[in-house]
Amino acid sequence: MSSSLTKGLRRSPTRSKAKKAAAKTAKRAVKAKRVAAKPKAKRASAAKPAAARKAAARKTAAKPKAAAKARRPAPKPAARKTAAKKVVASRVKKTQKLAAVRAVRPTQTAPPPPRQPTMDESAALVAFERAHKEFVRGRFAEARNQFRILVDKYSQVSEVAARARTYLAIAESRLRTESMLPRDADSLYDRGVIELNRGEYVAAQEMFERALKREPEAAHIHYGLAATRARLGSIDPALQSLQRALAIQPNLRVRAQHDHDLNPLRNDPDFDRLIFSNPS
Repeated sequence: MSSSLTKGLRRSPTRSKAKKAAAKTAKRAVKAKRVAAKPKAKRASAAKPAAARKAAARKTAAKPKAAAKARRPAPKPAARKTAAKKVVASRVKKTQKLAAVRAVRPTQTAPPPPRQPTMDESAALVAFERAHKEFVRGRFAEARNQFRILVDKYSQVSEVAARARTYLAIAESRLRTESMLPRDADSLYDRGVIELNRGEYVAAQEMFERALKREPEAAHIHYGLAATRARLGSIDPALQSLQRALAIQPNLRVRAQHDHDLNPLRNDPDFDRLIFSNPS
């Protein structure tokens, strides 16, 4: 029995040693598997395509930018309110300016149509024009009669009647003057020369014309009328009167060459022809 116990005791340490050795071997196998798996993972990461690497690099580069944006301070709410107030104030000012411009603009209204004259007004205007023609022609007696009829018949047409009264007074004054004027042609000619020397050219023209009515073939009266018309600027009528005077009395050419009253005619070629050409 002692031997069998001894054998059993001897075997037991050997078995325990075998078990320990088997456990160590298993641990070493697990470690070897782990070490073998690590290079495979590295190889798989190395086998990733280049596009994936670029995308990863972009993400990595974008992270600092996003971080920088996140670091920027947000605008203060007070500054936003001030900017909004300025925009509202500018809009209000523009609206006020537009309203002021529209208020200043005058409203364009169509002018009323012209009033048509009545029958009496039209008849009064026709009568006035007829009487005025007689007045311009120097027929003061006829003009006076027509103006009197107009005033009596169309007194209700106030504007035309007022103008007719004015011309009526002038015509009557002229008729009174005529009654005081001399009757013969020489006296009228002398009166015309006086008015011409005084510078009253209209009155001088009237005196010479009256004198010619009494003596139409008087060369000196035609010459005086030519000088008066030249002073008034009536060039063509003045040349006609001068031509008539020289036709009646050719020696008046010598007087006309030095007469200052005929200076307005000297630039006209007809004047040179009348004065400096030989009489036919």
